[in-house]
Amino acid sequence: MAANNHTAVVEFVLQGFSGDPWLQVLFSAFFLLLYLMALAGNVIIVMAIGLNPSLHTPMYFFLTNLAFLDILCTSTVLPKLLEGLVATRSTMSYGGCMAQLFFLTWFLGAELLLLTAMAYDRYVAICQPLHYHTLMSWPICILLAGGVWVVSVVSTSVHTGLMARLYFCGPNQIHHFLCEVPTLLLLSCSPTMLNNVMIVIADVYFGVVNFLLTMLSYGCIIASIVRMRSAAGKRKAFSTCSSHLLVVTLYYSTVIYTYILPGSGSSSENGKVVALLYTVVSPTLNPLIYSLRNKDVNMALGRVFACTW
Repeated sequence: MAANNHTAVVEFVLQGFSGDPWLQVLFSAFFLLLYLMALAGNVIIVMAIGLNPSLHTPMYFFLTNLAFLDILCTSTVLPKLLEGLVATRSTMSYGGCMAQLFFLTWFLGAELLLLTAMAYDRYVAICQPLHYHTLMSWPICILLAGGVWVVSVVSTSVHTGLMARLYFCGPNQIHHFLCEVPTLLLLSCSPTMLNNVMIVIADVYFGVVNFLLTMLSYGCIIASIVRMRSAAGKRKAFSTCSSHLLVVTLYYSTVIYTYILPGSGSSSENGKVVALLYTVVSPTLNPLIYSLRNKDVNMALGRVFACTW
């Protein structure tokens, strides 16, 4: 093929889920439903928080950022996946693949950082309640949220830039439904040592360090809840943290499996399922998790629907 950006590969072929036409139709309907649910759920969460002044607090400010990240993450993956399911052959141009890698890595990294910021917010609220308004003032919240977006975009710029320097001379078939760093490195004809080193550094920072900070926050939170004398206080404190802890568990388990323990060709189907969990299922479930277990959000949603109807 003709050279394009120092590469002989001008397009990549994405592997689907099944060659059976009936299963393709079933998958198309299922993923379209999940996509619509993810969009609707996260948009409603943003509207509920934005239209209710009582929810204009640091906790819900970070939740709004999470909802935006979920919308962007699913929109980076699902449209192309749906296109591939209805087409006879799913392909993505070299530039499109690099763009998807850039945005997907950006949003996944930002979500890991944001979950750490949300854990810190809950730690301050429960373990340092008298200093909460000082430690979580609006300037600090905006600085934390801005840092989440900026640090993650710098990281993805490095990874995408290093990937763009690699030479792809064929094969061009990706054993996945999206373009990710681990799957693309398997196709490169160039030395990938520098890429692998940067991946390890990113894994340590985004995965290990942020996971340990999140677990440390929740260790302090649990210890503080156990020391509470009031049963009502324990229930209230637990209710504000259980949703976030559930989201953290689901998200970290899938991302760590993909980026720290990248699957081999024999486990590519497992890799697809895991990728679906953090790019599709998790963004769909997050609004349900936060709304079902949070009375304030439920009341805000009730007001939104009342105004709508």
